[in-house]
Amino acid sequence: MSPTSRVIIIGAGIVGANLADELIQRGWKDITVIEQGPLELPGGSTSHAPGLVFQTNPSKTMTEFASYTVQKLTDLGAFNPVGGLEVATTETRWRDLHRKHGWATSWGVEAQLLDAGQCKRRYPLLDEQVVYGGLYVPSDGLALAGVAVEKLIERTRAAGVLYRDRTEVTGVGQQENRVTGVWVGEEFLAADIVVCCAGFWGAKVGAMVGMRVPLLPLAHQYVKTTSVKGLRGRNSEPNGASLPILRYQDQDLYFREHGDRYGIGSYAHRPMPALIEDLPRMDPQDHTPENMPSSLQFTVEDFLPAWQASKTLLPELAEAEIASGFNGIFSFTPDGGSLVGQCPQVEGFYLAEAVWVTHSAGIAKAVAELLSTGRSGTDLSDCDVNRFEEVELAPSFVRQTAQQNFVEIYDVRHPLEPRLGARNLRVSPFHARQRELGAHFMEGGGWERPYWYESNARHLDELPWDWRPPIRDTWSALHHSPLAAVEAYKTRTAVAMYDMTPLKRLEVSGPGALALLQRLSTGNMAKSVGAVTYTLLLDEAGGIRSDITVARLGQHTFQVGINGNIDTAYFQVEARRQNEALVPGGWVQVRDITGGTCCIGLWGPLAREVIELVSDDDFSNEGLRYFRARAAHLGGVPVTALRLSYVGELGWEIYTSAENGQRLWDVLWQAGQRHGIIAAGRAAFASLRLEKGYRSWGVDMSTEHNPFEAGLGFAVSAKKEQDFVGKAAVQRLREAPPTRSLRCLLIDNAGDVVLGKEPVFHEGRAVGYVTSAGFAHTVGRPIALAWLPAELTFGQQVQVEYFGRRINATITQDPVYDPQMKRLRGLEPQASPAGAPVGAG
Repeated sequence: MSPTSRVIIIGAGIVGANLADELIQRGWKDITVIEQGPLELPGGSTSHAPGLVFQTNPSKTMTEFASYTVQKLTDLGAFNPVGGLEVATTETRWRDLHRKHGWATSWGVEAQLLDAGQCKRRYPLLDEQVVYGGLYVPSDGLALAGVAVEKLIERTRAAGVLYRDRTEVTGVGQQENRVTGVWVGEEFLAADIVVCCAGFWGAKVGAMVGMRVPLLPLAHQYVKTTSVKGLRGRNSEPNGASLPILRYQDQDLYFREHGDRYGIGSYAHRPMPALIEDLPRMDPQDHTPENMPSSLQFTVEDFLPAWQASKTLLPELAEAEIASGFNGIFSFTPDGGSLVGQCPQVEGFYLAEAVWVTHSAGIAKAVAELLSTGRSGTDLSDCDVNRFEEVELAPSFVRQTAQQNFVEIYDVRHPLEPRLGARNLRVSPFHARQRELGAHFMEGGGWERPYWYESNARHLDELPWDWRPPIRDTWSALHHSPLAAVEAYKTRTAVAMYDMTPLKRLEVSGPGALALLQRLSTGNMAKSVGAVTYTLLLDEAGGIRSDITVARLGQHTFQVGINGNIDTAYFQVEARRQNEALVPGGWVQVRDITGGTCCIGLWGPLAREVIELVSDDDFSNEGLRYFRARAAHLGGVPVTALRLSYVGELGWEIYTSAENGQRLWDVLWQAGQRHGIIAAGRAAFASLRLEKGYRSWGVDMSTEHNPFEAGLGFAVSAKKEQDFVGKAAVQRLREAPPTRSLRCLLIDNAGDVVLGKEPVFHEGRAVGYVTSAGFAHTVGRPIALAWLPAELTFGQQVQVEYFGRRINATITQDPVYDPQMKRLRGLEPQASPAGAPVGAG
């Protein structure tokens, strides 16, 4: 995009005003901001938000957005840095605050763990007898949202931004898949770019371009008390604050000062959906602080339990009363994240929705970068609007999951904790057989995914002593089973079947298919039919936007294994652009084939013995070489077999159409009985792929990382003559020494299993953070990948901080298993890790 483009921003709240300012800073000129309410009190969430900014978040992205918001609002004189204190009144919460302290350290936010007495000194009104301890972040504080918006509007107006308030957008114009402007009543305002920052009205605006925005407005209670004795005389301003902002998450509450009164926010009530069509329409001239579209009538009965809980933590509230309250509307999404990015169907239409004041300036900066350079300096995968699958856009799914997120907003959540509601939406053709085997399912992208199988319990006694899983601590043992060790062992020593169906795949076809893939990927796709290529998708700066596997199944047909719907949207947008260019022979079609197909990963040293029992096709090393594909029949089932393996053993990804799926399972299962075949789940898969050093996009690397520092330089073809996205950048990066590297760590103590996002220390200083982590069953040690300074090399000792405890680890060359790739390639006789021969490769 060019700064000469005409931009319309819908919404003059703290996101829209910040976006206008960020664009002005980047040289943009023709900017109009449209607001349906009066500028001085728009009536959305900004108008009533209490302004608490707690920066620490499990998402590095959201933490960075919050930190930028603190910085910018401070520069505007619209931030009160009183600090933030989260207190624990249960042992579970106290342990979780240690985990949060680790996040803060990992993401570069100064934080301190305080005991009960220290909490009392920081916050004298606390009853220290009910507190275990607290997490204190000095740079947290109160965003003065109204002041910030007022100053941003003043600054951007002076720079030429046009603001039109009391003006409702009634339609969004588009032509040939491009936005053309907006309608305000009978008037049409032309634009090249439209950005929706409309808050909880976002779904309504999105519908104007045919976009389903997965957002649910929900009411959240906030009250102000009468004067509180301990606050009298502390603040000279009626709305002033000097104590830290306070969270009492064990009771779903937070607190801030308003002079000598308290403001109390509560999530400790039933979800209260606020459907836009049910909200009364208000004349903008009638907006007041107590009467605006986002402020609903207070339901005191919902707040009374929270009021009693508040008195437990802050005893001086016993002498106060509730002076006023309201149910304020906020936006919630199916996974609790924001919605940022471009509509894949309508170019030029962008969203910045479900954004809280905490992240407002950071997200506005990211959107301005997207418009200016095509990429955000901060990875957006956690909040990309295209991350949801089709099934997750259904109104029923959004209602159910968004309300559950409201209920669980302050809960202590395990990273593997499965969602209980909205389940069994998508199941593979193998589902019935998996249930018969006692599969333990977790969910991802709407799919039911087996993580382990209870039927494998009978093999526990067969495990050699050095394969026996260690006793884990309570946290890492949650949502885990020792059966993962059995399944890893059987994969390494015999043969296992993995359901790979949920891994998303596209069919890219047409005479322009090769040109599209050549233009978007770092590898050379101009190979013979049957070639399989692991390659990367980059952005223009050389950041890794995805890693994919491409199989050339025909002259003009490719099967592309991708990471999710963000990739789907990218391919579809780029295909449309290519088709619109009307280049002769350039037509291409991108089709999501995941639901109509299925896949079994058949892996292990005995995999060939199994497959040869059911097929007359040549599956020898010569007949189907490593990273090649072929059509075949297994027990009469037509399949496409790709010889590759993300567990590091001989085998194939075997694809067939969905209607043939159960038969394929049965054919392989029956043939494998004489060879000890088992079904294995994602827990074993995750362990085995870490042993092979395979990176997981979105966890181990993102757009913030380049291929060379991520250990993926091999996927960038040095000989590829065709231009591709990011080529100029990687040519420069190839010559530049990296400042950081993704390293493999083996943890010294077998019982110290970490789970990811923990800080890493060297010589007492935090120097990086863990990405993926688990237990490497083959080598009998906990394993992790971590981003570390490039000068830290193999053999050096580091420490991983896990719940406040420093754990010793060693930087290790990866992969730790079969580094010469001989087992994968079938270049040596297969032997079990325990030493017993198990067959030829």
